[in-house]
Amino acid sequence: MIVSKFGGTSVGSYEAMSRSANIIADNPQRNWVVISATSGTTNELLRMCSLPLNMDEGDGLLEQISRRHLDIASQCSFKKEATKAVEECMCNLLAHLSKQQTSNKQSETEWIDNLLAFGENLSTQLFAWVLREKNLDVQLEWAGDFICTDSRFGSAEVDLEATFAKLWHFLSSNEGFRSDHKPGKVLLTQGFIGADVEGRTTTLGRGGSDYSAALFAEALGAECLEIWTDVAGIYTTDPRVVPTAHAIDEISFDEAAELSTFGGKVLHPATMKLVRRANIPVRVASSMEPELSGTKIVTGPLNRPVVRTLSVRQEQTLMTLHSLEMLHQPGFLAKVFSILSEHRISVDLVTTSEVSVSLTLDTAHKASNKVELSEAVLRALNDFCDVEVEYNLALVAVIGNAMNQTSGISGQLFSTLKDYNIRLVCHGASANNVCFLVQESDAEAVVQTLHQSFIG
Repeated sequence: MIVSKFGGTSVGSYEAMSRSANIIADNPQRNWVVISATSGTTNELLRMCSLPLNMDEGDGLLEQISRRHLDIASQCSFKKEATKAVEECMCNLLAHLSKQQTSNKQSETEWIDNLLAFGENLSTQLFAWVLREKNLDVQLEWAGDFICTDSRFGSAEVDLEATFAKLWHFLSSNEGFRSDHKPGKVLLTQGFIGADVEGRTTTLGRGGSDYSAALFAEALGAECLEIWTDVAGIYTTDPRVVPTAHAIDEISFDEAAELSTFGGKVLHPATMKLVRRANIPVRVASSMEPELSGTKIVTGPLNRPVVRTLSVRQEQTLMTLHSLEMLHQPGFLAKVFSILSEHRISVDLVTTSEVSVSLTLDTAHKASNKVELSEAVLRALNDFCDVEVEYNLALVAVIGNAMNQTSGISGQLFSTLKDYNIRLVCHGASANNVCFLVQESDAEAVVQTLHQSFIG
C-alpha cells in the first residue's frame, strides 16, 4: 500500500487533477489518497473570515471559489455529476456563512474550522469524479471520521491511539484497502481535517495535510508515503534564490527533519516525526513531471555529504537578556524559560555568556511581532534583567552529516562569510546542522555564497 498526498497545486485545475489521477491509475498500490484544497481556496476562505457579512469583497471571493471549481467540473467527463457536487457544496458554504452572526452555539474558532473544511470538501468531491474518468473505483471518506483530535480549533492535537483504532477498525471491514489483499479501490479523503469527541470539525493547522497523510501511512503500515507537489523533490536550496540548485536523490530522515524545522517548505515538521518513528520511506515528487524520480527520504542514504542543503527562515527575532545575577547564580535560565512558557512563546536557538543570554524567536507565522512579544512578557523579564529585542533577521541553516565531528567545517564556513555580520551561531548541538543569524537583507547573498562554496 502507498499513501499518496496531493497538494493544492496538484489539484488546482482540471489539467492538474487529470495528471494526478493518471499518477494514481498508473500504480494500483496507490489506493489511499489524501488531497488538499485547490490552490488559493484556503487563503480565500481565511480572508472571508475577517469580512463582515454582505461585503462586496466577500461576494467576490465566493465567486472566485465557485468559478474555479465549476470550471473544473465543466471539463470533466462526468460534467453533470461533478457540477451538482460543487453546487451542493457551495450551497452548504453559503448556509454556513449565514450562521456567522446568528448562531450562539459555535465559537468563532469552531466556525472558522468548519468554513475552512469546505475547501477540502470541494476538492475531494471534484477529484472523485476525475478519478472515475480513469475507470477507478473510488470510495470517498470524510477525514473527520478517521482523525480524532482535541477541541483546540485551528490547531488541533491528534489523539493517536483513538485515530489508529478507528483506522484499524475500518481496515478490518474493508479488505480492499488492506496491504495483505489485492487493491480493489481507491480511498479518497482530505488532509488538514479532524474531529473532536463530539464530532465537531477541527483543523490541524497550515501544512496539516502532510501530517494527516503521515498518520494514515503509519497506521496503515504503508510501504511508502508519497508527497506530490509542484517541485521535483527537495532541492539543495531554494532555486529562486540560487538558479543552479538541484533536486536531491536521497536524504536521511535526520537531515529532512532539520530542513523542515529550519525553513524548508516541502514537508511539515510533524510529518517527519511520524514517518521516522515508523521507518516509512517518503518520496517527494512533482505531479507536473511524474516521470522524474524526485527525492526519497530514507534511514540510510547511500551518499552522506557533510553539506547537503541550505535553508533560510525569514522574520526572526533576537532577544538578548543581560543581568549580573546570571554570574554563578543557579535558576536564572529556568526563570526566563518559565516566563516564556507561561506566554506560550517557543524558543529556537540559545547562546549564553557569563552575564547574558541570547535566544531566537520565530515570528514568521505571527500576525505581528508585537503579538509574539507582548508588553506583559517584556515587563515580566524586565523585572530581573535588561531586555534588548532586534527584528528583521534571518536564520540560515547549513544541513548535512557529521557536522559536529568534521574538522575545519566552522573555519571554512565563516571564512566564506567573512564579509557578512553573523549575529548568533549554534554549532555542535546537532550532527546535522549549523545555524546562524544574519540581517534579512543579507540572507539571499549569504545562501548564494555558501551554495557556491559548499555545493557548487
